[in-house]
Amino acid sequence: MGLFGFGKETEKVTKEVTEKVTQGCCACGGKGCNIKVLGAGCKSCHEQYENVKKAVADMNLEAEVMYITDMPIVMSYGVMSMPAIVVNEQVVSMGKVLKAAQVVELLKKLGC
Repeated sequence: MGLFGFGKETEKVTKEVTEKVTQGCCACGGKGCNIKVLGAGCKSCHEQYENVKKAVADMNLEAEVMYITDMPIVMSYGVMSMPAIVVNEQVVSMGKVLKAAQVVELLKKLGC
């Protein structure tokens, strides 16, 4: 909650985006994974996003990969070090850049 009402608009937008994302979560029910890369827009975060996209392409997954840099949304996941990977609304990696092959292994373990 913001001081003197400032920040309330951000809280409202964050809540609306979170609700939309949660409603769209399919939990890999045969329709693919919902994957997000959370970051601050730095080189490492961009690299992680590209590695995740490559892994999804290599696996021929029907997955939506999103790159989120909006700090209120990032913080809503409890992520304190970036880049982070979120699969079906669960943080599965944070604080290090995974190579595409490592992302493939991670997604296989998660059943995507």
